[in-house]
Amino acid sequence: MRCLTCFILFLLSSFSLVAQSPQPPHLQKKGNTIQLVVKDRPFLVLGGELHNSTVSGAANMRPLWAELKKKHLNTVLAPVYWELIEPQEGKFDFALVDSLLYGARKQNLHLALLWFGAFKTTYSTYAPLWVKTNSAKYPRARNSQGEPLPLLSVFSEANLKADANAFKTLMQHIRQVDEQQQTVILVQVENEPGLFNQVRDQSAEATRLYNQGVPADLMRYLTAHKGNLQPEIDSTWKANGYKPAGTWEAVFGPGRPDEKSPNGLPSLPEELFTVYHYTRFLGQLAKAGKEAYPLPLFINAWPKAAGPMSAPGKYPSGGPVPHTLDIWRANAPAIDIITPNVYGNKQGIYALVSQYHRPGNPVLIPEIRQGPEPANLAFWIYGQHDAIGVAPFGIDGTPAEQDPFTKTFAALAQVQTLILEHQGQGTMAGIFVDSTVKSQTVTLNGYTVKADLVVPRRFPGAPAEAQSATLAGGLVFAVGPDEFLAVGKDYELTFTPLNPDPQNPRVDVAYLDEGGFVDGKWLTRRRLNGDEGTGGGSIGSFAIKNTRTGTLRFQKNSADDYSIVRVKFYRY
Repeated sequence: MRCLTCFILFLLSSFSLVAQSPQPPHLQKKGNTIQLVVKDRPFLVLGGELHNSTVSGAANMRPLWAELKKKHLNTVLAPVYWELIEPQEGKFDFALVDSLLYGARKQNLHLALLWFGAFKTTYSTYAPLWVKTNSAKYPRARNSQGEPLPLLSVFSEANLKADANAFKTLMQHIRQVDEQQQTVILVQVENEPGLFNQVRDQSAEATRLYNQGVPADLMRYLTAHKGNLQPEIDSTWKANGYKPAGTWEAVFGPGRPDEKSPNGLPSLPEELFTVYHYTRFLGQLAKAGKEAYPLPLFINAWPKAAGPMSAPGKYPSGGPVPHTLDIWRANAPAIDIITPNVYGNKQGIYALVSQYHRPGNPVLIPEIRQGPEPANLAFWIYGQHDAIGVAPFGIDGTPAEQDPFTKTFAALAQVQTLILEHQGQGTMAGIFVDSTVKSQTVTLNGYTVKADLVVPRRFPGAPAEAQSATLAGGLVFAVGPDEFLAVGKDYELTFTPLNPDPQNPRVDVAYLDEGGFVDGKWLTRRRLNGDEGTGGGSIGSFAIKNTRTGTLRFQKNSADDYSIVRVKFYRY
């Protein structure tokens, strides 16, 4: 009887341990958005991507971990190199991967691993030498002259099998050594795939398949979603009579010849052919990895750009650019997130983030350029697009005190729980204003909220400030009736009620508190009022301000850090 009791207790404790084990990192829907969940809690990626070769030696990486921690990020995007983990066919060495796990855990950081396998910025430079030196078994793509290119062909089952075996073995290893700790929370499947300098592979096998016409499985998908496809594909197919089968040119036409227009689609049939076969290869690769360990997987794009970069081959043909995303979603469902790398200016970032923010595809920016502008635009990306994460490239290239993202991530780290609470609810706004567009207006919590770039305030006779702000980023949250919390500096907010109370049409500040969050709880550091508040009159002239609006202005601090301010308005 005693043995039976012990056995029952053992079973109960085992069931308890199983019940308490967190699910692997995964994506889940919240409201009208999708969040990343780590250890059963929503997680916001404050990321930084390392330079390509930084982690190719553990000793090289070792001194960088503490510096990365100083930047207030919580996730490091780090490559894993096929050539180094499988230097001989079938013989794996995960010493570098394990050193990454150890270094990240020591600083309480997470990892998003980037699989540099068959493709890195289109080419196959990270494939092992035993693959690269055996073109008979592992064939390469070819140009129009029939010459082999330095990238593996996606038409080869041997190439797919070798790449998928390595990727699956990597995912199995991560599961074995990290499933409980969940240091690794995301994995990128290859890097910027596609073809440069030509629209499609010109090998004999590729040409044979191209001449066979549009595959039946793709036609079934198109037919099932006719009228609801993305406009670039649906309108082109419709213009050619919604044909249910045929050659690539018959179904999609000859392609639009205007290569200079960013909206033109030159060589579309050949590009979609290339997309189909890249998605087939990468979709099966992702599926193999997910069978080993079902972590969220993403793919990144070298995006299409205006001007000379608007034609396929000038950007990687076959890659996940916006007008091909329907085929990527259909043919590679194991890839959870399709992402752009954004290195352009403000307008380019606006456009790309909006193009990739589609139903079922949350925003993740694994590469954004360094500098003050993207560091401030990060607030806009998180606030306006419910982003899972943003990561500047080359995070290891600048000391923490010189990196503008250090202060951005310090502020975002303070409010990351608040961001996650407000995602998908329509109660949060991201702010970005600069010297070219000095104002931004959003609707929030029954108010029109207008952000204006700050013109420095001066008392009569006071010396001019050394430099005016040229840009500003931040966040605004609706946290209660007539109550807001704002993050930022160098901009001013004006709150105008959408439906003024006829009996009490005037608005003023009930309180304006500056503070922060400690263990997720708000802590007020000081109450702002008088010359350092916004109640009363205008500092410049001491005239009575507009009494039909409420205002919030951040106060400068000696370190020029971002401030967090909580404001509540009342009516009279």
